Amino acid sequence: MTLIVTEVSELVFAIERARAMYDQGDVQDALMLSTTVYEQAKAAALAATKVKASRKLIDKARRMQADALKIESLCYVAMADVVDEAQAKGQIARRGRPKNISDENVFTFEDVGLDPGHLHQARQLRNAERAEPGFIERAVEARIDEGFEPSRASLKQAAGHAIGTKSATKEDRGDDLYETPIEAMRTLLALESFSAAVKEPSVGRGAILRPLEDAGYDVVISDLVDRGTATRHGECHAVGDFLTSQPGETLGLDIVTNPPFGIANAYIAHALKAHQPRKMAMLLNFNFAAGFDDADRVFVMETCPPSRIYLFSRRLPMMHRDGWQGNKASSQMNTAWFVWERNDDGSYGEGYPKLIRVDWERFKTAEPLLPGAGGHVGPMLFANDLDEDFTRETPRKTIDERVSEELHRAIAWVGQHQDFDMPSFRRGVAVRTLVANALIDDMVASGIIEPRGDGTWFLTAQGIHYLANGWAADAVNAAKRQTVGEVAA
Repeated sequence: MTLIVTEVSELVFAIERARAMYDQGDVQDALMLSTTVYEQAKAAALAATKVKASRKLIDKARRMQADALKIESLCYVAMADVVDEAQAKGQIARRGRPKNISDENVFTFEDVGLDPGHLHQARQLRNAERAEPGFIERAVEARIDEGFEPSRASLKQAAGHAIGTKSATKEDRGDDLYETPIEAMRTLLALESFSAAVKEPSVGRGAILRPLEDAGYDVVISDLVDRGTATRHGECHAVGDFLTSQPGETLGLDIVTNPPFGIANAYIAHALKAHQPRKMAMLLNFNFAAGFDDADRVFVMETCPPSRIYLFSRRLPMMHRDGWQGNKASSQMNTAWFVWERNDDGSYGEGYPKLIRVDWERFKTAEPLLPGAGGHVGPMLFANDLDEDFTRETPRKTIDERVSEELHRAIAWVGQHQDFDMPSFRRGVAVRTLVANALIDDMVASGIIEPRGDGTWFLTAQGIHYLANGWAADAVNAAKRQTVGEVAA
């Protein structure tokens, strides 16, 4: 243990020497020293972990590894510039063309201190740093903040793709608006049912709001920034900081959102403590399941853990920040829906969360579960029946069977509202789109309702007569049929 402490302490001075060399332009020596320190710090962190040293000592070793990686990477960036400049001036041979430079002008990669095998990686780092100044610093610090090793592999992967959430500066990220892909919403709504009305407290431009409304939900919306987003009923979103919000009349209402990246810990903790949703779904980096330094993270993952975590086995399409005009890239982030459910005693979770792997490709045409029903289904699929979104214990009913079951209830609802549109009809009767369309077609054919031509319907005089007379007769006949059946049994 003493040896590890001594080694880590000595690395501090080596890091300072390497940094000074780099600042003075001695890039090759800075590269050699920082590479040596990186390997030693990595070994020290591994040794400290194996002997179960204090968290403080392990973190210190990783800090040295991170600092060495930054200097090493900046050295590679500088060398990539040197190579490209030399090639442009005809002072270094391009790979595979050693005879295109005169002998008196040629010099080798060894002269630069960069072998051809590292040139591609060096250029990737250089390009990422140019596109987003400070990229190396932020990418390495992100690994430290998440409790992971600041490795070369992680930095290489980050540099090989478009700048994402973690690599953007806080100023660039602004208020952290990253629109949720529709693929994420289709999957969630096919697997989870929420209360008929839900809250979306970071509505943004409506990427979560619209699919919720399409599925028949009423949505209470708010956001930190006024973007003019409104529900289909014309209700504009409230504006304010969710971290200081109080639920008022919406206490206990279900929540569905993609929380701001920078404040996710505090955001989710506040939602559970203050708003106390019956159910809450948050789209998060799967790494959110780890982490131990932040008290809010511990609270939402250990004290009040989620009930289910839907991990996307196929990465979701890249969520670029609002206003991003750069290259569109594939995502390198593993994301998941974290779903919390409140128990009868007010607590959340029960033991360990259930981890469920889902592929959003399987839910591209899936119907959402009914609003207001609550509950969830398992996303199991049969190899010979991939059109099914989940396993069923009973056969799927035909549309005619569903219409036969729901028609009287639909007519009763229409009698109470008389004028209505499709979203309100779906919410009121709690049926899916196909069944709702069939019910309306049946009532139109029977003369009970008529369309206005603007997407709404109204109760006809014939419909009013049926409700006043035919409804009672049907109820009597149904009661007689039930009595006969009971006698026969």
